[in-house]
Amino acid sequence: MTALAPANRNHSNPLDRVEKLAQSHEWSVDRPNDHEVLMLVGGGWADMSLSFTWRDDLEALLLACLLDLKVPEKRREEVQKLLVLINTQLIHGHFDLWQSDGTLVFRNSLLLAGFAEVTDEQCEAMLGIGIETCQRYYPAIQFVIWAGHTAVEALESALLETMGEA
Repeated sequence: MTALAPANRNHSNPLDRVEKLAQSHEWSVDRPNDHEVLMLVGGGWADMSLSFTWRDDLEALLLACLLDLKVPEKRREEVQKLLVLINTQLIHGHFDLWQSDGTLVFRNSLLLAGFAEVTDEQCEAMLGIGIETCQRYYPAIQFVIWAGHTAVEALESALLETMGEA
């Protein structure tokens, strides 16, 4: 078997666990087919549409978190610069900007090759990383889009953490 040949194996479908996880959080969840689970998650800054996709051919669980905003064409170049700065800080996943319509998406994946079975903890971690990453960097993205900041200024402002109490 070559490295790129699809495995003729039967995985249990990891989306069953993802769907139960979404239901346990009482999020809006839809299962349009055996290979996709869609959910809407409310966040501190904005709602996010999440899509988990199971790819048999890759033996991988894919996550896409779409932020509830569009990047205007005139700000896309600076947002691209910001995403490069953000992505260099991330250990898991990355942000993409779809040039066709200005959609921002955070993507991540979990490789389950060789009959590996996904655990509840892995699903929870993957979901948590997606939501937390989008929430953490949302203000920086807004600073670039709506306040006209440069990528560097926006990232510095958004990641400013306060110490102590006022």
